[in-house]
Amino acid sequence: MTHNNTSTDVNAMTQKVLNALDDLKARDVTNVDLKDKADFADRMIVASGTSNRHVKALAQEVCDQIKASFNEKPLGIEGIDSGEWVLVDYGHIIIHVMLPATRDFYELERLWTARPEQSSQN
Repeated sequence: MTHNNTSTDVNAMTQKVLNALDDLKARDVTNVDLKDKADFADRMIVASGTSNRHVKALAQEVCDQIKASFNEKPLGIEGIDSGEWVLVDYGHIIIHVMLPATRDFYELERLWTARPEQSSQN
């Protein structure tokens, strides 16, 4: 299986991920463009679930919809057993689904949305 990295594929997959999260009522969904900020992915999507069960269901729905629409399996899934923080890695798109307290603690979006001039000054 090959992972295409064209912007059309990334945009289409991103929209499918966002739709899957919306279908199961994910909260506070954030879509972060990493294209010129990181070399490991083009997009990072972060969402919150209301419970461990909801977090797991959201991550599973993303995987199911990407498989159905693009016939792609994730390169890796971490945290699905506990459901506190599930990471789904498609190579060009990384999805983090977390409990709100975990998300507040790690503040992933803030790491990737800080303006470069703020972080480069000493």
